[in-house]
Amino acid sequence: MTDHYPYRVAARKGDLTLIWRPGEGDAPDQLAVDELGGLLTFHGLETLQAYCDGNDWELVRDGGTTLDLDAVRRWVEHPHHASPPPELLLDAWNFFEDLSHSVESGPPLPPQGPVHDSAYEKIFGGEALGPTAGEGAWTAEEAEAVRDLLGTGLNLWEQAAHGPGTAD
Repeated sequence: MTDHYPYRVAARKGDLTLIWRPGEGDAPDQLAVDELGGLLTFHGLETLQAYCDGNDWELVRDGGTTLDLDAVRRWVEHPHHASPPPELLLDAWNFFEDLSHSVESGPPLPPQGPVHDSAYEKIFGGEALGPTAGEGAWTAEEAEAVRDLLGTGLNLWEQAAHGPGTAD
C-alpha cells in the first residue's frame, strides 16, 4: 500500500494541507482527490488524519514542509523585484506537475520542451537566479518559460483548491 504524506501549502487565501502520495512504478506522483476528482484539502492535521484513518491510508508525518505560493506568485508577477530561493521555485514546479496529474479540471500546464529542460537543470543546480550564476543563469527565454509554467500552475492551484472563478 502506498504511503500518504501531509503537504502544507501557504497561500493568500489561507493555508491548506493536502495528501501527497508517490507514484508506484512509472506512475506520476499525485495529490489525493475525492470521488468526483476534486482536490482533498484540509485546514488541519487532525481532520487530515481522521480522513486517512477512515480510508485505511497510512499517513507518514515526516516533519513536512510548507510551500509558500505567495512568494512564487510575487516572483511570477514581479520577477525583477522578488528573488525567491531557487529551491522554492523547484518545489513549486514539482508541486504543479503533481497537481496537474491529479486533477482533471483547470488549465493544463504549458507543453514542456528543451527550454524547460534546460531551465529545470539550472534551477536544480541552485544558481539560476543568482547574480553570480554565470553560465548557470537562466536565459531570458528560460526565465519566461518558467514564469509561464508557474503562473499557469498558480491558476490551476486556485481552481483546484478554491473552485472555478477564483483564479487571478
